[in-house]
Amino acid sequence: MTGTWTLVRHGLRRDRLRIAIWAVAASLMFPYGILALDAIYPTAADRQVRADLVSTPAATIMTGPGYGMEDYTLGAMTANEFTPFVVVAICIMSILLAVRHTRAEEETGRTELVRAGVVGRSAQGVSAFVVVTVANLAVATLSTVLILASGAGIDGSAITVVDTLALTSGMALTGMAFGAVALVTAQVTEHARTASGLAMAALGAAFVVRAAGDIQETHGSTLSWFSPLAWVQQMRPFVDLRWWPLALTLALVVVLLAVASTLSARRDLGAGLVAPRSGRATARPGLRSPFALAWRLQRASVVAWGAGIGLLALLSGTFASSMDDILEMVEGNEAAAAIFGDADQILDGFNSVMILYLGLMVTAFAVSSILRARAEEQSGRAEPLFAGPVARTRWLGAQLAVTAVGTVLVLVVAAVGLALGELVAGVGNDVALDVAVGTLAYLPAVAVVVGAVLALYGLFGRDLGVGWLLLVYGFVAGLFGPLFELPEWAMRLSPFYSVPDVADTDPTSGPLIILTAVAAALILAAFVGFRRRDLTTG
Repeated sequence: MTGTWTLVRHGLRRDRLRIAIWAVAASLMFPYGILALDAIYPTAADRQVRADLVSTPAATIMTGPGYGMEDYTLGAMTANEFTPFVVVAICIMSILLAVRHTRAEEETGRTELVRAGVVGRSAQGVSAFVVVTVANLAVATLSTVLILASGAGIDGSAITVVDTLALTSGMALTGMAFGAVALVTAQVTEHARTASGLAMAALGAAFVVRAAGDIQETHGSTLSWFSPLAWVQQMRPFVDLRWWPLALTLALVVVLLAVASTLSARRDLGAGLVAPRSGRATARPGLRSPFALAWRLQRASVVAWGAGIGLLALLSGTFASSMDDILEMVEGNEAAAAIFGDADQILDGFNSVMILYLGLMVTAFAVSSILRARAEEQSGRAEPLFAGPVARTRWLGAQLAVTAVGTVLVLVVAAVGLALGELVAGVGNDVALDVAVGTLAYLPAVAVVVGAVLALYGLFGRDLGVGWLLLVYGFVAGLFGPLFELPEWAMRLSPFYSVPDVADTDPTSGPLIILTAVAAALILAAFVGFRRRDLTTG
């Protein structure tokens, strides 16, 4: 354990900005949700309509067992509908942080240098978990403050201090549990990417188990209890609070940390418990190009994102069968009409919101994909390629081509999934076709975000988080812009604002052409800058 506190301070200093961004981004979901839900569903009758909507099987898969439906207060709405998304986000944060401070450090060789000093064998793993714990406590603390502040002036919200603390404590412990899962997977494999993938697969399996258990019975079945993601909602905050499910999460954390410690003692530094398979002596002909290499590295990511977004699109499309309930809610409710549209255009309004959601998710994939180019350069893996007969522009073009192909594939899957879901819900073929075309229309906006990220990387060797900032701003402006009455110029700062709405009866191609031109200019600037700047320094 020698040197643990020094490594903790180093880790927190190194990731202070990263942790702050995660904490703010995850916690802001609650005040946005509370304020928007209070504006859209101001009366008990309105909230009961919402309760009927989120009681459908498709909604249960995405949100959870749904407690307090018979008296759907704002507190119950917050716990049921927003907690699952925030919990998944902080679990992803915990996995990435745990792998970053353990396996990634070993893979780059930095751990060997650190261990050459007076540092104990267990110091790195313990310090990594402490960093994960601090990050989750930051999210829990900020979420507690924002939830209480948002619900303070709302009568009958049922948002109390004790329930809020229970909710945020359960969230933090769940994040810590999946951070501990990542510590275990970091002992299994030699590569950080594989360790993160295994931990993400465990998170995905937990989500599937929770969803399958929750749709079997009201308030979840026995199967639900086999998923750590279910335990925080089984505490029933803001409805009928019970603390004992926290003990399950805490016990899981202790067991996983013990397993990680035991496995760490059984392997050599830099090695994994599972040795990698030996590769071929010579590469296949299909791997003899920068594009083939980039595709090989990202193909699993494309499949995972495509499957996840496609399933979400399919389930979301089935909500079209609930339009009559939404119509009842919108009538006489100006705030709801600002989100979903007028009562006679309720299906178009619903489709617009869902298409925006899917477009933003596809953009998240595209940003993560194009950032792989910077990761390859920063890690030193790109430099040996440039020492051979590979031009810089050819290499960068291959990275961009993989991102473009992957983005188109994921967007097509999203479009087809949403259209099929609505066909199952009973909408006409014409509406389903319009939905598919409207989803594909987001491609130029996604290209602008990718171009902005690539331009900063090509010119300066940095990304500055511009892609994620545009993504978050597009979400806020697209979903809450009409509600908060943002000015026109502020809405136009988002590239997604210029995409024609599916409800438009006479859409024009002009905005899409402008978006395409902007994306092309940004990409051209990226290639020019990448040819001229020094590698790894900008």
